[in-house]
Amino acid sequence: MDKRVPLTELTAVRPSVVGTGEGHRGQIERLEGSAVAAALRTGLSADQLSAEQTYFNDIYLLAPVGYFVLGFDTTILQMNVVGADVLGVPRSNPARLPFRQFVAARFHDDFDAMVRNALNTNQAQQCGVQICRHPDEQGFAATLRASADASSQAIRVVLELAEGKLAALERSEERFRRIVHTAEEGIWEIDAKARTSFVNPKMASMLGYAIEDMLGQPLVAFMDEEGRGILEQNIARRQRGVAERHEFKFLRKDGSELWTSLVTNPIYDADGAYLGALALVTDVTADRANSELIWQKANYDALTALPNRHMFHDRLNYEVRKAQREGLQLALLFIDLDDFKQVNDTLGHEQGDCVLIEAARRISNCVRTSDTVARLGGDEFTVILSGLEQTTGIERIAQNMLGQLTRPFLLETGVPSISASIGIALYPSDGHAPEELLRNADQAMYAAKSGGSNRYSYFTAELQQAAQQRLQTTLDLRGALVAQQFELHYQPIVNLATGKIERAEALLRWRHPERGLLAPAEFLSQAETGGIMLELGDWVFRHAARQTQQWQQAYGSEFQISVNFSAAQLRGDPALYSGWCDYVQQLKLSPHSIVIEIKESVLADGVTRVVERLRCLREMGLQVALDNFGNGHASLSHLKQFGIDQLKLDRSFLADIVNDSGELAMCEALVVMAHKLGLRVVAEGVETAAQCSLLRLTGCDFVQGYVYAGALAPAQFEQLCAAGLPELDHF
Repeated sequence: MDKRVPLTELTAVRPSVVGTGEGHRGQIERLEGSAVAAALRTGLSADQLSAEQTYFNDIYLLAPVGYFVLGFDTTILQMNVVGADVLGVPRSNPARLPFRQFVAARFHDDFDAMVRNALNTNQAQQCGVQICRHPDEQGFAATLRASADASSQAIRVVLELAEGKLAALERSEERFRRIVHTAEEGIWEIDAKARTSFVNPKMASMLGYAIEDMLGQPLVAFMDEEGRGILEQNIARRQRGVAERHEFKFLRKDGSELWTSLVTNPIYDADGAYLGALALVTDVTADRANSELIWQKANYDALTALPNRHMFHDRLNYEVRKAQREGLQLALLFIDLDDFKQVNDTLGHEQGDCVLIEAARRISNCVRTSDTVARLGGDEFTVILSGLEQTTGIERIAQNMLGQLTRPFLLETGVPSISASIGIALYPSDGHAPEELLRNADQAMYAAKSGGSNRYSYFTAELQQAAQQRLQTTLDLRGALVAQQFELHYQPIVNLATGKIERAEALLRWRHPERGLLAPAEFLSQAETGGIMLELGDWVFRHAARQTQQWQQAYGSEFQISVNFSAAQLRGDPALYSGWCDYVQQLKLSPHSIVIEIKESVLADGVTRVVERLRCLREMGLQVALDNFGNGHASLSHLKQFGIDQLKLDRSFLADIVNDSGELAMCEALVVMAHKLGLRVVAEGVETAAQCSLLRLTGCDFVQGYVYAGALAPAQFEQLCAAGLPELDHF
């Protein structure tokens, strides 16, 4: 028997909902039994079943009799569509009307006794009453059945019109058809294969389709990919007898989103076979948008679109718990703009708002997307740096923020320059509770402000002292650039085939006025964290290029100098070194005269970024050498991927090359493979003549190391070239 609604008439509803001859009481009992059975099939305990029964009240929404949930004072808390139609009130009962109001006065005693007995016994109670929509109406006879809700916090009432069973059935079906057609909620039925078997006019209108266009269509035709994944789970639950209420997103015919509240109930035949599901659908798109707007206003700053104080506290609590759970650290930065009041006083609050918006953008650009930047109010900002295994990068971030915030703000009515004071508190060393961290970061900020502004300060005295020392080193490095205290020394690179010096590696030295000549290991790490690596790298490149020009005139146009390129330079703004090409042209040098050396570890610093930056350097005509190859970070497959021109074998390959034939075979294999890829090979760290001899046998192109010379000042380098290299015993 086909139980679907006739498509042409749309006048009948499913017999599984309305019934096919059984009385209303039997239908309600069958519906309630289905809910209980479904709960039992999910494996619920007795206690869970009681709570679940309340959830399955939704199964009555489309029942063909009036169904109500009443409070102890008989206020209507819930009612189904038929019950709302019988009483002539909205189903949500916005006026909070009591059910007793609709019982004719002469039946109040009977009604009150039924309610009282229902609350005090476990047996269903029944009474006959006259139902009146208005006090001046005669009303109509009805039978009420009442029982206490499983939660004992409400009363369930079923209303049946007091007339013959057949007449009642016909009347209820007629009423139900009218409700289905005129309902302000969508009604949607699918079959066992999740195809649309019935929709009412409201449902079709909500999606922007004609009814006939929806019938027979699979449910997934009205969903996006996310919804289709959820649908598979929902269908599986409905087939197990689970009735649900949840929010779900559909797609309208025009592609826009329709957010709905769904009350879904499975449908079975007399033998318990799953036939499909019936859903009552409410459009909640506007409510959801309003809720999102309210949530947005409650959690985000209207001016800067950053998280506000409320969301900041939520994030800080979460990150502290996460750090405690995972054994990590976090840093809380409290940022206050210096002299911001003057901007408001001199340029006006509108321009002051523009400064705050731009300051928020600059601060956000200094941190990771996983970090939290918030505006607490006024000119106060906070930053949560989460998931830190070590704290070495905090100062670099703070210094970067200070540098960004001191840049002029280009406004319509002026170009104000401001600065910032930053306080830093660390978890767990400076506090375990979020409130304690915020308080300590605030105190550290005031310490920075009292120290002269435009600086950062740690809460802990020891950390602050160390930070001041590192800050002083950074200031000294900047001063060294101005005072021309840096020098380049050069280590010769020898062609094994000719025995001549044809290249050199430029190595940076700092001639400190108090500490003497310093090697890179003593200051480069601070140059990176202090944010001056880009300027220092630019100085190195330009001085090396000028030296290349001089030595090409003396030793031939093929002479090359290589300079080291750090990870900080690859991460930095490429505009800072884009002028190198013009500078090389001014010196009338071939760009191939300069070789950029990068370490293997740099390749792990984001493949996409590395490829892009190296491509930019090679397009300028510069060559790229991969330094320290073989210490575990890179593989031969990287050599073509990153556009490498030269390969520098790590000194670890040479340690046992004389005594270990395996090491020698490894070197030879690497040289052969590099040559097949079109790369020249340099062995660095060569210290003995025996190593030179064996490397020559492998086909290695160049060697570099103390076997010839260490890093030399330019004058010493020229003396070595003039005197010639010494003869090696095993060369």
